Amino acid sequence: MAITTLERSILSGCTGWFNFLFLLLLLKSNASIIFLPTFRSHLNYYISNIQIIPVMYQVREFCQFITNIVTIHSGSTQFGLLCRISRPVLLISVALVSSTLNARPPDLSPTDQDKVPPRIIRTCCSFGSKLSMIGLPMVKVTQIISTDELGEHVYLGDRDEGNGIIYTDRGGFIDMGHLRDQADWTAYLFLQIIEMNGQENVVIEMKKEGGAKNLYLDLSKGISVTDARILAGAIAYDISVWHEIATWFGASSVPMIPERYSSFSIEDAYSNVLGITLGMEALQSDLPFDQAMTNLITRTLKDLGAVQSTEDTYNAMEAVKDVWWTRGRKLPTRKVLLQRDIQVYPQVTPWLVPGWQSEEITPVPLQIPAYTMNGINLSEFYRFSIEVNLKFPFRKMFPGREERVITQLDFDVLLQRVEWELANKDRTKGELKTMYNTSSTEDLPKTTGIAVMK
Repeated sequence: MAITTLERSILSGCTGWFNFLFLLLLLKSNASIIFLPTFRSHLNYYISNIQIIPVMYQVREFCQFITNIVTIHSGSTQFGLLCRISRPVLLISVALVSSTLNARPPDLSPTDQDKVPPRIIRTCCSFGSKLSMIGLPMVKVTQIISTDELGEHVYLGDRDEGNGIIYTDRGGFIDMGHLRDQADWTAYLFLQIIEMNGQENVVIEMKKEGGAKNLYLDLSKGISVTDARILAGAIAYDISVWHEIATWFGASSVPMIPERYSSFSIEDAYSNVLGITLGMEALQSDLPFDQAMTNLITRTLKDLGAVQSTEDTYNAMEAVKDVWWTRGRKLPTRKVLLQRDIQVYPQVTPWLVPGWQSEEITPVPLQIPAYTMNGINLSEFYRFSIEVNLKFPFRKMFPGREERVITQLDFDVLLQRVEWELANKDRTKGELKTMYNTSSTEDLPKTTGIAVMK
């Protein structure tokens, strides 16, 4: 069962014997409850992993605690967890026997621990099948894989590791390269945060991509291990979003070979956030990180309804040919993709192939980490800073700014520019071009790490 980061924050919001107390409260008590169907299914999943031991707790106080967490994390009643307790005290018993794997972070040598991962750890994948390439008429690109070919997860990759795209009933297309990369980034950042905990003005220099990148951490007030995992996931996801932004504006691994063709591909964001979600979960385990990730990947793909064979994923690809992608263009032209997903904050919802699942099967959206367990905005702990290169239309996006420096707090402006370019530069013949309105971006509220798409 894949759960959102919001739900994970709620589910792990307490410690000790009352860790999952509210599950029994919600499902077994006389509380009046309103919550989304997907959240109900997740609660039902976790309740199956609970055993009973005697315990007394003030339910009204506890329910208020949970309600506060939801309010803090959602900023509204969007996630709809509202409790009205008819009994002030409830005799219940709860102890968690969770199927969540209990994994150690990777054991790295001092040299490896200081080594910032490359901006792309695993090269994968182009969305589509039997894609042609300019200048290579005999080459056809199909990067599809089955669950039987995945192999074991290896931190920072291995040639025996299986990567490719898999279709799932509830998570859409999953890019395993993206998923594994973001899990590894989460583990790496977690180690850095733990090592630097309590320090101020920590600077991590990162590989250039669309400009010089630096990560600034302020851990002077200290941070718990749980919050360190959440913070690592949030930063890893911002780094993944920057990769999509940077490649849209011309960044590439190989000079003169553009990568805009894969920027904001419909499976990218969901695969990335799924990767950080599994990475955060693996970091809680007593197993070695690689083994925990291997087991989590297997379990999660099963829960999402992964198809059984490469042929099934190929057929799912074919079902959206000339709708989401086309074979009528050749790589690396950007027009291979007909649809892109730039709705990357604050939640990512997978794209499901129409008609490939019953009406009872619903997509599993994933929430981007934004707050600590105590409701502190994660952006207070870090700045992901980029001095963008000349490929970016910087003055058009930030006309009042002198230095060409942005942070994750500016991603909303860049995403709106991408949206405008998609609507205008790739418009069909006869469509009118709209003017890019800088005032609409200047007036945007600062989102403290959560980009808002209008």
